[in-house]
Amino acid sequence: MLNNLRVAAGLKELRSRLLYTLALLLVFRLGAHIPVPGVNPQEVARLIESGLIFGFFDVISGGAFKSFSIFAMSIVPYINSSIIMQLLTVVIPRLEQLAKEGEEGRRKIIEYTRYGTVILAFIQALGMTAYLRHALLHPGLGSYLVVAVSLTAGTVFLMWLGEQITEKGIGNGISLLIFAGIVSRIPAGGARLISYLQAGTISWFNILALMFIGALVIAGIVAMNEAQRRIPVQYPKRIVGRRVYGGQSTHLPLRINMAGVIPVIFASSLLFLPEQVASWFRGKSAVADWFFHVFHWGSFWHTLIYALLIIGFTYFYTAVIMNPLDIADNLKKYGGFIPGIRPGRPTAEYISRVMSRITLVGAVFLALIAILPNFVLLITRIPNVYFGGTALLIVVGVALETMKQLEAHLLMRSYQGFIK
Repeated sequence: MLNNLRVAAGLKELRSRLLYTLALLLVFRLGAHIPVPGVNPQEVARLIESGLIFGFFDVISGGAFKSFSIFAMSIVPYINSSIIMQLLTVVIPRLEQLAKEGEEGRRKIIEYTRYGTVILAFIQALGMTAYLRHALLHPGLGSYLVVAVSLTAGTVFLMWLGEQITEKGIGNGISLLIFAGIVSRIPAGGARLISYLQAGTISWFNILALMFIGALVIAGIVAMNEAQRRIPVQYPKRIVGRRVYGGQSTHLPLRINMAGVIPVIFASSLLFLPEQVASWFRGKSAVADWFFHVFHWGSFWHTLIYALLIIGFTYFYTAVIMNPLDIADNLKKYGGFIPGIRPGRPTAEYISRVMSRITLVGAVFLALIAILPNFVLLITRIPNVYFGGTALLIVVGVALETMKQLEAHLLMRSYQGFIK
């Protein structure tokens, strides 16, 4: 693999793409330290220590929210806008037609996604500014607008950076920005472990247990990301003139984890909101105190509801992005069929049954990964150490995707690639 990396670095085009990607990621990390004007970062950091919804933003932004930089909202509004557009594509015939029009339709949908990103980013920035009004140095309408516009501009700039990386660099730009933000927290996590070790809070056994669990989880994520159910497909022979076409056997690959990390983000957002609202009335309302006592992070009911939501959202999102009827129609259009299954609706029903079974496996796996921090804390006894299953899902998934793109570039030039 090291030899192949050397070969990849020797290709002028690929080397240029790699350097371009690294340069834009460096711009992202530098921008994460540019503060929003008119805000007291110490007050923002105090609110984040509560570990609620803003702690989730700090994870995605790679610490940019804690310092309340112009990239504090990270690329989250763009992700939300993309998800909303995917859902609307299913229910709005015009968008569905655009999605089937090829490159032109795709560009139009991307344009709508950009507009949605700006709107969602501004609304989210206003909400965050209103909640953090005590952190404003000079409260007032002018300060509200300055902070909201600064945060919105930061998100739009990150959206542009991600698109530039996708077009001129290596890998998916939006995913790489999230990847860089999460990975940037590793040195701080390592320093915290060393401080705990020096203080005698933990021992080397705890660290080794953490590393062992991490290795097992990464191996499981790689296996699940690459796992797929292959449905055999047969194409009959066709005689056109003097030539014979078709007659080959192929397969229809169905990934076990087709939804990726999206269901975890859905479930997290849905649970964080009521928890955050309850925190505003804690100590003032008996209902809020009861809710906090029963549904706080790490409690039995919180963990159970979180896992069930992830499983439900996995089935929902998989149904949105994979339509068995469309797959069956496309197979029938090109003369393909599944051996032993009649074309048309019986094929769609068979694919739907297979998808339901493999989606259950993927959904349970996502739920286990998401609630993993609870068990890691019980096993390792290491307090306040960032070890999120969601973050590992993102990091490993982006790393695999980027490696495959590098592999494709090498194979196009008749090299072996990374995987022999």
